Amino acid sequence: MNKKPLIILTGPTAVGKTKASIDLAKAISGEIISADSMQVYRHMDIGSAKITKKEMQGVKHYLIDVLEPDEEFHVVKFQQLAKEAMEEIYEKGKIPILVGGTGFYIQALLYDIDFTENKEDVTYRKELEEIANIKGAEYLHKMLENVDEKSAQMIHENNVKRVIRALEFFKQTGQKISEHNERERAKESPYQFCYFVLNDTREHLYGRIELRIDHMLKEGLVDEVRTLKEKGYTRDMTSMQGLGYKEILDYLNGIHSLEEAIYILKRDTRHFAKRQLTWFKREKDIIWVNKNQFNYSEEKILEFLLEKIKERITFSC
Repeated sequence: MNKKPLIILTGPTAVGKTKASIDLAKAISGEIISADSMQVYRHMDIGSAKITKKEMQGVKHYLIDVLEPDEEFHVVKFQQLAKEAMEEIYEKGKIPILVGGTGFYIQALLYDIDFTENKEDVTYRKELEEIANIKGAEYLHKMLENVDEKSAQMIHENNVKRVIRALEFFKQTGQKISEHNERERAKESPYQFCYFVLNDTREHLYGRIELRIDHMLKEGLVDEVRTLKEKGYTRDMTSMQGLGYKEILDYLNGIHSLEEAIYILKRDTRHFAKRQLTWFKREKDIIWVNKNQFNYSEEKILEFLLEKIKERITFSC
């Protein structure tokens, strides 16, 4: 029982994590660490559906607005920053609540996965980057599929950096990175934790995604991306490959009409939500929170979260 407490509140995009996390933080004297790969960037507010100061209701948030869009952000950086935030929260005698939809980040922190790099093979990395530039992301993804089918299923072909990392790992070690990660994940968590996945019916969730994107456009998503483009941020940067940014950038670069870009954005966001749920279904020790089973009552959902936390966690930091 010497393990420190950790609450995780995740779920697919647009499911309503922000409101639920604020209610929970206020109820248990918690502070929130963002497990979102886009809200970490400054100047990227609308497309990332970044929480506003008003929405925070005085609850302290970490890992929001900490990097410029041309800076790299990856799981190792997330793990480092999140651990620092947790120590700060524990020192205050409060409970860290990890909130966001990036399952890989959550897994990395929860099980303290070791990402110790082998000696870097810069030559091979450059070779893979060249293959991606000349033959395309799909070709590179096929290379991964040939050596590590499981990783290929889990990593989207557009996530070129993660595809390259998986291919690098295989070349350096002769092992599949999917098997390495499974071994790491099998470790016992160093935390007392509750891992909640907020979920909804597909029809309702897809409706929320449509409405969210329509709202983003009304709020000025196109102008936000145009400003980023004018500042010199380009499609090959990790930040600009995020949903909402790459599609509108393609519109601004004349690749698609605005109507086509919006169609692609809505379609790919639905697909992303589906992939998120597939990821969470593979995780262990999950507590599913299906909103429809609570008649969409925020009070009933909060009661349920608190009841489960009381069962599983000792409130001492």
